[in-house]
Amino acid sequence: MASCPCHWTSGKINPHHLHNYPLCHTMIDLPHAILLQGERSSLDLSLPNGNAVDTSSPASSSSLLNRLQLDDDLDGETRDLFVTVDDPKKHVSTMETYITYRVSTKTTRTEFDLPEYSVRRRYQDFDWLRSKLEDSQPTHLIPPLPEKFVMKGVVDRFSEEFVETRRKALDKFLKRVADHPVLSFNEHFNVFLSAKDLNKRQGLALLSKMGESVKYVTGGYKLRARPIEFAAMGEYLDIFTQKLGTIDRIAQRIIKEQSEYLVELREYSPVYSSWASSEEELQEPLDGVAACMANCCSGLEELTEEMSEDFLPVLREYILYVESMKNVLKKRDQVQAEYETKLEAVAFREDRKTPVPTDVEKCQDRVECFNADLKADWDRWQNNKRQDFRQLLTGMADKNIQYYEKCLAAWESLIPLLQDKQEARADTN
Repeated sequence: MASCPCHWTSGKINPHHLHNYPLCHTMIDLPHAILLQGERSSLDLSLPNGNAVDTSSPASSSSLLNRLQLDDDLDGETRDLFVTVDDPKKHVSTMETYITYRVSTKTTRTEFDLPEYSVRRRYQDFDWLRSKLEDSQPTHLIPPLPEKFVMKGVVDRFSEEFVETRRKALDKFLKRVADHPVLSFNEHFNVFLSAKDLNKRQGLALLSKMGESVKYVTGGYKLRARPIEFAAMGEYLDIFTQKLGTIDRIAQRIIKEQSEYLVELREYSPVYSSWASSEEELQEPLDGVAACMANCCSGLEELTEEMSEDFLPVLREYILYVESMKNVLKKRDQVQAEYETKLEAVAFREDRKTPVPTDVEKCQDRVECFNADLKADWDRWQNNKRQDFRQLLTGMADKNIQYYEKCLAAWESLIPLLQDKQEARADTN
């Protein structure tokens, strides 16, 4: 059998993530993972603008100290790469207006020349990275990016709310890539995090042979049938998409109705305040009702913002995630169909004693590698999904409880005022 071609572009894995690897990858990449502890890779890497990457080691003592293992443990895995996206800034020029984000990196990995980096990236830079990851790692699930375009007149893409929502999504995208045992070692990801000048027009010629073979598979191969486990994946994704789409539509309708109700509620409080100014005897309880309405307004506004800024983005991220997973399944099907076609051609040969051609063996390797990568990424995705939705639904429950508790406290505060008025009137009579 030919060697597994899945990681010809990376040639390395994180030693701390070996337990996440399919067996074929561990056997191939383990020797290099061990060598990583003692020497640098000799890969000739250029920046997107064509300049060579400086591979000299940092000389300062602080840099050397930062090479030590970062002591952070998440889900039983030792982390050695931390990435954050923050500090959005608006740039205005004669040609265009756009937002950039600061991408900060801390790492102890030997693939990086420095322990810390800080670069600025705009959305199209993230899009470039994802495209390169798809091309060079076709057997893996690439996390989705937030949608680039918004409907004119519906959302202001330069508003603080929109920019913050996008920043969170971009931060999550990079964190998912950084946590992946294969994608995080991709050369394009390294350049994205460390290169000051990211000139995407020239790009990096680092497509793997596996990537090229998948990319240029024609539609001439027809798959007989998906294996049961991958057919089950496809069925699950179809049902999951349908359920998410329904929840997303209902949630948007609820937010719309809450926003309309909020407009009415905001007009309600001033009416009671105006009424209180002309009713001396009822002034105190009417002012109390006005204050109660204001508190309810505040609580509803917070609840609506929570749904818009935290709940909906997660739903939409997973809708995009499903599309990414379906694309990987299609690529897997193409490779399997190619293998089946070549195998049938060999079966119909007259001379059955001739050894199986090497290209058939390589194609079989690609199928096995694709299957192993897809299963590993599927398990990883399911685990992330459970954690994300547990956090999402728990947060939604907490926010609703806080809203109704705030409203209840506001209305309960009126009862003593009304009771005092009744007692005062009874004493007068």
